[in-house]
Amino acid sequence: MEGFAVTTATNMEKQDRLAGGLQVEVIETSSLGDRSYLASDGEVAIVVDPQRDVDRVIATAGRLGVRIGLVLDTHVHNDYVSGGLELARLTGAEYGLSAADQVPFGHRPLSDGEVVELSPRMRVRAMATPGHTFHHLSYVLEGEPGPVGVFTGGSLLFGTTGRTDLLGRHHSEQLARHQYASAQKLATLLPDGVQVWPTHGFGSFCSATQAEGNSATLGQQKESNPALTLAETDFVEQTLTGLDAYPAYYAHMGVQNAEGPAPLDLREPARATPEELRDRLAAGEWVVDLRSRKAYVMSHLAGTVSLGLDGPMVTWLGWMIDWGAPITLLGQSRQQVAEAQRELARIGIDKLAAAAVGIPEELAADPAQLRSTQTATFADLAAALGGDSGEFPAPDVVLDVRTNNEFAAAHVSGAVHIPLYELVQRTGEIPDGAVWVHCGSGYRATAAASALESAGRVVVLVDDHFGTAAEAGVPMSDGS
Repeated sequence: MEGFAVTTATNMEKQDRLAGGLQVEVIETSSLGDRSYLASDGEVAIVVDPQRDVDRVIATAGRLGVRIGLVLDTHVHNDYVSGGLELARLTGAEYGLSAADQVPFGHRPLSDGEVVELSPRMRVRAMATPGHTFHHLSYVLEGEPGPVGVFTGGSLLFGTTGRTDLLGRHHSEQLARHQYASAQKLATLLPDGVQVWPTHGFGSFCSATQAEGNSATLGQQKESNPALTLAETDFVEQTLTGLDAYPAYYAHMGVQNAEGPAPLDLREPARATPEELRDRLAAGEWVVDLRSRKAYVMSHLAGTVSLGLDGPMVTWLGWMIDWGAPITLLGQSRQQVAEAQRELARIGIDKLAAAAVGIPEELAADPAQLRSTQTATFADLAAALGGDSGEFPAPDVVLDVRTNNEFAAAHVSGAVHIPLYELVQRTGEIPDGAVWVHCGSGYRATAAASALESAGRVVVLVDDHFGTAAEAGVPMSDGS
């Protein structure tokens, strides 16, 4: 690994320069917590785990002046629609997938130990690493000096591993044992100096626990990754105990990827007039405000849901909606709408009902549609719980919309807990009165506040970091 360096490139890309003249471009999709990779020898390239919007990959190859000769998926993905099949079609490259995955489209079936040589200077070796899925493959990138890195997909991540329950809870323990064995296999068969390039783990719900760090060698992972530091029994127990809910839209991703995703269509959705927006809101449709939550609370259309592009909009929207429900996007610019459309296409939401561009005052058919939301801090909540609510309505309910694991770790004493992804279906369970709603930082709480307002509730949004709650004087419980 002599001569290894990392530099930051534009367009959410990073570049790893490796011994033997090889280089790896890292193409991040931060909204989903995933990475795709383009490895090249200066002439030909391998692409691993591409997202559906493959224009980013093609642009990277063009910038480098390389030809894409091979496209690989480490597994049939559950968290996004793969662009592998379409990228291979557009570039004429081979598309490689595990031989054990039975799919109806043409591809190169790869088996454990199989080597694909792209040039005298670059080849890739498939390595069976089941655990995240039964047929998962990792790909070892080899140059003239030998192995320089391994694309681990959902197997070995930075400080953790991929979750093992996506194929059903009844498979979780078996796959956790496979996951442990696969990590041990990688550590045994590869040199400590090879780079580890996972697909998941950068905020993805595909990771078993929160990933740590931004880069690592296999040797570094041997010192910190539970799959390489714990005994098998302890690793399996820790993995299964830490699993929390994952986005509901995952149920649709594997199906689309196994059938062969349709080509991406990013044509502009139909433009809605203020009157059409009013009608869609009156019908109870999903009308999503893409602006920041700071802008949303100042002014918004009644009935809209706040899911700003400055946060993981696609994950939470895809998790909250009934699959196939009509969605209308509201952006302050065409660029915001286009960005959201691209994000949603990555999880297979292709057909949008409509879109509109402008500020709420321009999009309202009637000024009576305009609303604002009261916001507070945890210090305000502490005062209100102590009997001094000041300008705010007294808190009849403190609602926590974080995940189960977050709530179990620590929460406001007496808080009602309904995770954001269950809120729309469970609004009726919230006791009567004014609701003060919070999450970990404010993003999810704003989405929850907008949904509660649509249900006719009086809401105060706690737009603050949960880590400051105890210091602010809010009574806390550790969940024990």
